[in-house]
Amino acid sequence: MTAHTLRYYERVGLIAPVGRARNGHRRYSEADAAWLEFLHCMRATNMPIREMQRYAELREKGDATSLDRRKLLEDHQAEIAAQIEALKKAHALLTHKIANYKVIEERIRLAGSAPVESEAELEREFAEAS
Repeated sequence: MTAHTLRYYERVGLIAPVGRARNGHRRYSEADAAWLEFLHCMRATNMPIREMQRYAELREKGDATSLDRRKLLEDHQAEIAAQIEALKKAHALLTHKIANYKVIEERIRLAGSAPVESEAELEREFAEAS
């Protein structure tokens, strides 16, 4: 995590200011490092900063907020699951398109300069075979 990100997270209240070594470098505990890893993971999965702030506020209030924190994480988990499904569909589409291009390229190689089917014709041929 960059120093810029750490300063930003301090400024927006996601992390508390930490002590510094004599050389001015921040000194994070293992607990701080675990929290930063969690924040990094949430941000990497596109959790909005406001939701991260909400979670951090609830976390500071202790175990009495566990239900709210769990709900927030479950909602985010559902969003990630939807993203994964969308990515799987995109991956399947790309796999299909790449396979089409490989077939076209192979037909060009075998045919030399003879005309070959267009991608649209190949798409129809694959659709009929499915």
